[in-house]
Amino acid sequence: MARPLLFVTRRLPDPVMATIRERFRLFVEPSDDSPTREALVAGAREAEALICTLTETIDEALLAASPRLRVVANCAVGFNNIAVSAAKARGIVVTNTPDVLTDATADLTWALLLALARRIVEGHALVQSGRWRGWGPTQLLGTDLTGKTLGIVGMGRIGQAVARRAPGFEMTVIYHSRRALPDSAQSSTWRSVTMDELLSGSDVLTLHLPLTDDTRHIIGREQLRRMKPTALLINTSRGPVLDEAALSEALRAGRLAGAGLDVYEHEPRIQPELMGLAQVVTLPHLGSATLATRSRMGMMCVENVEAVLAGRPAPNAV
Repeated sequence: MARPLLFVTRRLPDPVMATIRERFRLFVEPSDDSPTREALVAGAREAEALICTLTETIDEALLAASPRLRVVANCAVGFNNIAVSAAKARGIVVTNTPDVLTDATADLTWALLLALARRIVEGHALVQSGRWRGWGPTQLLGTDLTGKTLGIVGMGRIGQAVARRAPGFEMTVIYHSRRALPDSAQSSTWRSVTMDELLSGSDVLTLHLPLTDDTRHIIGREQLRRMKPTALLINTSRGPVLDEAALSEALRAGRLAGAGLDVYEHEPRIQPELMGLAQVVTLPHLGSATLATRSRMGMMCVENVEAVLAGRPAPNAV
């Protein structure tokens, strides 16, 4: 029996690609780059299954031109890049990769926070430049985290994982989410507050929510004005939940102390005014970028595809 035809939009970790080549026929060998729109349409049109990433737009027009397509497996937790309603109307199953990247993203959130608070990137650049002249009592003074308040917007799996790491820094945790967590799901020290209380009370504000019409620019000019001028802002969720133009204005005006960003509003393009600011740490979307996590994400996509093509329910249908 012929193996199913699969279109993989971007190269996945080697262990995943080895499994894919063993179990499927590939429409084309994927590269590290996202395919052009023409290549994406061509592959989706011929394939029975599609494994894609957040960088590809799987819209209604593409789905309409893909008569053989039975499943779209998104190698991500979010799926705002896929026209889910249009897929459902055509009987195409859409899947994602929940849970597996929670700890990796929470770890990276803290990495950004520590890098920003202790000016690690600036310190590294100073040493590497050869201009460092030794220890100095006022050199690159940073921010203490111990005893400060960590504010979390969006208390899903990743938000909770970030909160669980806070006791190591003796930080108070406050959060705002669509609904308060039940007592059984949270630490007794976490406190649900209004958005205004969160903005005004946080020494560090970190964003952990999906991109929807309601969350787009949930942090904009008005919200940034309510934050402490000494506060730090971290975003490892989705770029458009934060208004980058408003952020750059706040940073340049001294209304915010710093920002750590792993995702961007118009990725990979970044607001030009954010570039070159010493109080901004930027990463190239590394939230889930560990070998173990990305490999597991890829294998979840494979498992979802195999289930649908075999007539079984997808383990992670959205």
